[in-house]
Amino acid sequence: MYLCKGNTGLESMERRKYPVGIQTFSRLRREGYVYVDKTDLVWQLANENNPFLFFARPRRFGKSLLASTLHSFFAGERELFEGLKVEKLEWNWERYPVLHFDLSVVKDMTSAEMMSSGLRLLLKPLTEIYGSDADEVTPGSILSGLIRRAYKQTGLQVVIIIDEYDAPLLNSLHDDIVLEQKRTILQELYSPLKANEQYIKRCFITGITKFSQLSIFSTINNITVISMLPKYAAICGITEEELSTTLAQDIAALAEANGCTPDDMHRKLKIRYDGYMFAENSPEMYNPFSLFKAFDSGKVGNYWFDSGTPTFLIRQMQKFRTDITSLNYLEAASDDFDKPTEAMTSALPLLYQSGYLTIKDYDRDSEIFTLSIPNQEVQIGYTQGLIPTYLGIDVGNTRAGFALKFWRALKSDDLDLALREMQTFLAGLPYVEGFKKKLEEMANTEGFYEYTFYLIFNMLNVYAQTQVKCHGGRIDMVVLMPSATYVFELKMHETARKALEQIDMKGYALPYVTEGRKVVKCGIHFNLESRTLDEWVIGLYI
Repeated sequence: MYLCKGNTGLESMERRKYPVGIQTFSRLRREGYVYVDKTDLVWQLANENNPFLFFARPRRFGKSLLASTLHSFFAGERELFEGLKVEKLEWNWERYPVLHFDLSVVKDMTSAEMMSSGLRLLLKPLTEIYGSDADEVTPGSILSGLIRRAYKQTGLQVVIIIDEYDAPLLNSLHDDIVLEQKRTILQELYSPLKANEQYIKRCFITGITKFSQLSIFSTINNITVISMLPKYAAICGITEEELSTTLAQDIAALAEANGCTPDDMHRKLKIRYDGYMFAENSPEMYNPFSLFKAFDSGKVGNYWFDSGTPTFLIRQMQKFRTDITSLNYLEAASDDFDKPTEAMTSALPLLYQSGYLTIKDYDRDSEIFTLSIPNQEVQIGYTQGLIPTYLGIDVGNTRAGFALKFWRALKSDDLDLALREMQTFLAGLPYVEGFKKKLEEMANTEGFYEYTFYLIFNMLNVYAQTQVKCHGGRIDMVVLMPSATYVFELKMHETARKALEQIDMKGYALPYVTEGRKVVKCGIHFNLESRTLDEWVIGLYI
């Protein structure tokens, strides 16, 4: 890390430590990692009236760190909170007994026997603290004994923290038999929570997907779901204000490492990692994992997808035959995208709960949410996960051939050459069977070709947005490049010239003229028989 000192230039100073992969609050604080203070919200959680709380966020969004912070808070580790917001708030700092376990440890155990054994091993360290009885042989009976003994030994109510409660289920969503076996085991594990309510101070449960009280948590009928409450919208992730203040020096260091100004770097970070919203009219959030990874590596990259698009999500999209042409702009009631896992009739709830879609707007009168892909990082990773499934091509090989030529043409401002490369590429796509069927179903919809175009752009790390709202209507596609903004209108049943005229008539290019880049407008016609673009007209907005 580097800091400025007067007008003498940059001087080498100690590098800041970023919590990449650090999910333990005590380690983060004791070892001096960067921490964005959320402890006022942790205090608020600790003082909720209902002791049973459920909180969902996408993977790599700080749920485990939040769970660990709650652990340290209830365990009375006051020294870890010195200098933080919570220090100014009233709290008794009692050392409550905390039963904290992470179910991601048993996520890959497929059989009922393996999972039951894995859960017993997971609880074993707690039995070494609070003891066990010989007749406690199932995970649920062990947990029940732990709760009662912890209360008896300390004289204080018990805090239970269950992290990643749904991890054992996600990889089995496609297999109803295995899913039911796992669900039965987890029901038995959670059954003591209701039976021992009098001994419990707080029960905090995290996960990605929303549970149903009629299945896993059938024995608990009073859990409060806080995932979409505006007051907790910013408890995980980084807000714009936090980035501009707590992390301002980190933006400056990253900018210097990449040869740009702090303002330019801030804009790059916003496009790449910002855009998540978890409640109506809440602030947009940056992905904390990716942001800290960028600071740590000195490079703005796509880090959320290091492990690829989750298999469970692709399988659910295939199962429900998800229409990928609609995913960049959706209007839905909260019941449509916040459904329990068992009640899903489409992949929409999983796409939202996993972070591939997020809230972008909310209309109070109709109570309708607008959902969209959050940011460039998600678009790129999501696209690369979908391309093999929907287009049947290898992303790596495509990048080494077509992608390189297309990118060079676009970077040199030769849109005509880039589109000729695109034309040849699309005409030669070996569509997979599922894609052919989708092609037949949607042969008369421009949205299908629009999204195919969109998939290709995003495969190339080019930032593309579809169905962009503006004063004159909805723009089919906007593509942002360092030196130019491209505004596209795509047609099947009208000419490319007509498409270009629509851009002018409806003022699609107007929102981009003040951004400092030249604005290029382009009308494109797609040919149904050749399945590629066959005509385009390009113009410069003046």
